[in-house]
Amino acid sequence: MLLAIDVGNTQILLAVYDGHEFFEHWRLATNAERTSDEYAVLVRQFLREGSRGDGGEHDPVHIDGVAISSVVPRATAALRSMATKYFKLDPVVVEPGTKTGMPILIDNPREVGADRIVNAIGAYDLYGGPTIVVDFGTATTLDAVSAKGEYLGGAILPGIDISMDALFQRADRLSRVELVEPRSVIGKSTTEALQSGAIYGFAGQVDAIVHRMEDELGECTVLATGGLSSLIARFSETIQHLDPWLTLHGLRIVYERNAGPIGGER
Repeated sequence: MLLAIDVGNTQILLAVYDGHEFFEHWRLATNAERTSDEYAVLVRQFLREGSRGDGGEHDPVHIDGVAISSVVPRATAALRSMATKYFKLDPVVVEPGTKTGMPILIDNPREVGADRIVNAIGAYDLYGGPTIVVDFGTATTLDAVSAKGEYLGGAILPGIDISMDALFQRADRLSRVELVEPRSVIGKSTTEALQSGAIYGFAGQVDAIVHRMEDELGECTVLATGGLSSLIARFSETIQHLDPWLTLHGLRIVYERNAGPIGGER
């Protein structure tokens, strides 16, 4: 089985794949101070809880490979150490020099976050191209993939949580609200006005950039992933597909391109 780990600035998503089958997943808050030993304790506990309970080779879950996509260097180092020390495995880490199978057509390919690359790989595998991937994470990113499967670049915006935090910090009379659909676009209270501005505003922001990207690329398949994608995608005119596990899907593909089939010969 493959342990796939996606480290974002806010959350870490861990998942186990049995071949191409998505078996189990867990989330952790990102903490750059966490050590390899601490990660090992947490991951082993997750794997015990994810046991199939059949008394066979998958009880507890046996890990054959580890793949890591990370935008937090200290977490990358700790997780790499965890894989080698506790699982006796050389992990596949998405970084410069890792074979991705996707040409990176930007000025400095080393600048692109690993999450954006694996998102693009997963999207092209599922939908072909041209494709636009919208990832609602700590930052909201929009990434373009050509019809030939080339990573073309994209746009980076302040994420929804970051934007709302900044608003509440700067405006003393505004307080945090639950991000749910208001009764109408024209809010009848401060709470509804904030909800309207956030939900329709972020959806419209994405739509505007997608339309401009399509002016350059032609008609594209547009899909969304990330923590708040299920909320905002409902109000977007351009997002066609929702895939919360897209980053992990791309990470599994990168692993196989570097280490071979999961559980197979290497």
